Order: sequence, then C-alpha cells, then structure tokens
Amino acid sequence: MYDNADILTLAYKKAPRQEQLSILQEKEQQVPGTVQYAIRRYRRDPVWNMEDTGMMVYHYEKDGKAESYLELKFCVNGNIYCRNKETGCDKCRINLSKDCQVKQESVDLLSFRFTPDHLSQFVKPRNISESQSGDDVLAFRRTTSFTRQLSLCGKSRMVLEAMLNNPYTESLENIFVNAQIQMLLLHSLDCISGEKEINTISCKFLANEADRDKINKAREVLIDHIGEPITIKELSRKVAMNECYLKKGFKEMFGTTIFEFYQSQRMEHAKYLLYEKGQSVTEVSMMLGYSSISHFSTAFKKHTGLKPCELLFR
Repeated sequence: MYDNADILTLAYKKAPRQEQLSILQEKEQQVPGTVQYAIRRYRRDPVWNMEDTGMMVYHYEKDGKAESYLELKFCVNGNIYCRNKETGCDKCRINLSKDCQVKQESVDLLSFRFTPDHLSQFVKPRNISESQSGDDVLAFRRTTSFTRQLSLCGKSRMVLEAMLNNPYTESLENIFVNAQIQMLLLHSLDCISGEKEINTISCKFLANEADRDKINKAREVLIDHIGEPITIKELSRKVAMNECYLKKGFKEMFGTTIFEFYQSQRMEHAKYLLYEKGQSVTEVSMMLGYSSISHFSTAFKKHTGLKPCELLFR
C-alpha cells in the first residue's frame, strides 16, 4: 500500500531518487476490514517541478475477494509544514515569520485503501443496464484491474488540506478523518461517473500483480545500476520477463521508455553530485559510466539545458 513510486513518478514525470526524499512527518492507520490510510510529508527540493495529481488503483483478484481493493493516492506539493505546530506555534500558518527555522515547504503523499466489504455498504441494488462506472467499482463488478489518473478539483484539494491540517485528537480525530476520507471517495468516483469505459491498463498482462512487481523491480534495478549501464536484454533476465513485455509494461506503468527513465535518473543523480556534493565534472562522468566527458556534457545539457560546469558555480 505504501509504495510511493507510482504517484511520485506521475507527479514528477520521473521517480526521485531515494536520497532526495527527506521525510518530515508520517502517519499510518490500518484497521482490518475497513479503510487503511497513510500520510507522508517530505521536504520539497527546490529543483523539483511537480504537479499536484491523484490516481485511483482498482485491484481485482478473481479467486480472492479479500485480496481485492480500491486505493486512492494523491500528491500535493507547496504546502508549509511547521515542526512546532504540535507545540502551539502558528507563526508559519499566518506567515508572521519569513525566517522561521522550523518552517519547511513540503511534498505530501496521501494514500487511502478500501476493502470490498467496506465499499459494499454504499452500493444500492439497481438494474444492471442502469449501472454506472462508480457503481461497478464500488461493487467490484469489473473483472480487470486498472489504474486511472484523477484530476484534483477544488473540493478534493480542500479535503486534502483539511487532512494535512487536522486539528482534532483521539475520538474526534477518528470521526473527522473518516468523514474526510468518504468525501475524497465521493469526489474521486464523481470523476468517473457516467463514463461507459474507464481508461484501463492497455497491457492486459499487467492485471497480474506478479508482472507489475517485475516491472517495479526493473525500475529498482535501473536505479541501482546508475553507474553501470545495463542493456534491456540483461534487465529482462534479471526480472525474468520477456523483453517485449518489459518494454511495453514499463511504458504503461511509468509513462516513459526504459531508456528515457534511465537517462533522466542518471542526469538527476549527476545534478545531485555536482550541485549538492560539489564533485568535479570528471568525477561525475566516470561515476555514471560515461566513456568521455564530452558525451556526459552533451547528455547533461540535453536534459537540463545547462553545461555541467555551469551548475557547479550556481
């Protein structure tokens, strides 16, 4: 449930490296048979260019209703997180202190998972011919898993903001959170209501969780081999998947080709090494496995619009 890779990739257009993610706050609640949710707030890197977005993940298991679920994920950035909020500090909230040392701009990830049993309470008996997309999802009548991007309307944003700034504790917090979660479910299903067809995953084999895991593993292998270029043939062997399926599945799940993803990860890591670590262009070029500095400089400029040496003096 708490894998952030998919929603971060959707919002960032590529997956941030692990060392870029500095967590400020996290909260999880798991109650068997009902809604499970998690909130994670990360320090926002100034160089990130993220879009607020949401996604719906419908996971259907034919032979195991208990394994099926509906999950909503959201990424919201640009909020202000104050570490002293819990002690009563409200200067950041009303912007009285521009130089506040505990104020952090954040990227916030929120995940909510619903079980079929929990959702069944909202389903009303109706004629199948009158059934809408939202009804089919709630009743788990769709027999193919899918992932759907959700736009963040003003109402959804207000609910997410309320969740991030929850003023309640104990029993009142439970009531408040449950109410907000149901509102998010309402707005998300409203996005697909009336649609005859939901945009489902085009690669049918990705309805299989084992195959999706292989694609995710391929992404992890690419990140682990930033300094050791790996061919698609080698990658397919490492994850035990046909090359054609691997390329199609990767594009479907992450919205980019394997090569484009790998190159973007190398260049993002290069930016980190040059700007944050202050390493030389020669050192970075060698660490990333380039045969020459000129090849590295050309690739870096194509990705960032800057020469590597220009970043060193920023």
